[in-house]
Amino acid sequence: MVVAILGEVAGWSGEATSRSDIGLPLTQKRMLEKLLKTGKPVILVLINGRPLTLTWEDENVPAIVEAWAPGIKAGNAIADVLFGDYNPSGRLTMSFPRNTGQIPVYYSHKNTGRPFDARNKFTSKYLDIPNELLYPFGYGLSYTTFEYDDPVADKTELKGDDKLKVTVTASNTGTLPGEETVQLYIQDPVATISRPVKELKGFRKVYLNPGEKKEVTFTITTDDLKFYNANLKYVWEPGEFIIFTGPNSRDVKQVKVNWK
Repeated sequence: MVVAILGEVAGWSGEATSRSDIGLPLTQKRMLEKLLKTGKPVILVLINGRPLTLTWEDENVPAIVEAWAPGIKAGNAIADVLFGDYNPSGRLTMSFPRNTGQIPVYYSHKNTGRPFDARNKFTSKYLDIPNELLYPFGYGLSYTTFEYDDPVADKTELKGDDKLKVTVTASNTGTLPGEETVQLYIQDPVATISRPVKELKGFRKVYLNPGEKKEVTFTITTDDLKFYNANLKYVWEPGEFIIFTGPNSRDVKQVKVNWK
């Protein structure tokens, strides 16, 4: 087995260290291609201070460990993950684009005048790559697998200072115990100013044994709906809200509520 530790040196991240192409350096990529041609299993361990474009690596490398810019205990921590002594449960705090041309990318972007529609040519899209990101905000894998039921709201019509409870059931469908980070996002589709397509409003890490299920309940109040309006006042506005739950910002299920 080959463990290929590639990426960026520390001095490549930070002030005055922009790169026009944020993929692996060409010499590293050529070496990685040759390692794969040996026929041995390859694990790519990334040391880097920014998201990288890893479309080719994602398609060709069996396993990728994102280690970021770790400290002096990095070797022990990475070894624990590679040997299975620790089941990884980290989640990305930023989005990874498919290529540099997608930048800037972030999960909480505003909607466009012509949102993506695969059936309509004249909507926001690329001709050469899918619109969706390679790895979305909140993404991460484990040595086991998890599944989510649809979120359930305790009420769909609310007024004023009511509190909303949203419950989602997460299940460990794999063969090993692991930790899963259940994430909650909210969208305010119609407001006096443009609002993000979704915003992270809560998350809960739960430990699940194989075959185990757990209900996770989030309590939402009007404080979770507030934003700065055109007059720079921190307010919430009545209307429809969409509540999303899931393992990351992309793979979510939803429930709608009306809050007056």
